[in-house]
Amino acid sequence: MADYFTHFSIIVPLPTEAAEKYALDLAQQAASVNQGDSIPDDFPLSLRDVVEDWQFDADPSDPSNGWGLWLHTENGGIDAFCAFIQHLLQRFDPEAHVSLEWSNDCSKPRIDAFGGGAAIITAATIKTFSTGQWLHRQVARLQTHNPHRHSTVHQ
Repeated sequence: MADYFTHFSIIVPLPTEAAEKYALDLAQQAASVNQGDSIPDDFPLSLRDVVEDWQFDADPSDPSNGWGLWLHTENGGIDAFCAFIQHLLQRFDPEAHVSLEWSNDCSKPRIDAFGGGAAIITAATIKTFSTGQWLHRQVARLQTHNPHRHSTVHQ
């Protein structure tokens, strides 16, 4: 049996100590809901649909770097991460953006297990793509120009 992983690690700056406390408290609530607790009445509506995908840890960043969160995982949670960051941007810094890269890998050499992706998050939009999506688009373009050529890219 193989174990699949999605890794990311990022420090997200926040403007104040109060913003950091709010974000840490919200992350703790989400993690508790993911573990089976009830959703608190004041839990943001924008995060309710992604709380089951909450697979990352949230810790305060090193105080020498200012206020912020260190968000990290080996278990994924990309959709929840993006929604969480968008919520924080809307609340604390609507003109900012956060970018993230992640990697997918596996404990055994499986042909469908390796890749990654990236996201750019603003207060208004979330844009993501995976390396698999990019490869499939590139192969499709090549096949359009040379339809008899075989591809060695498999997902």
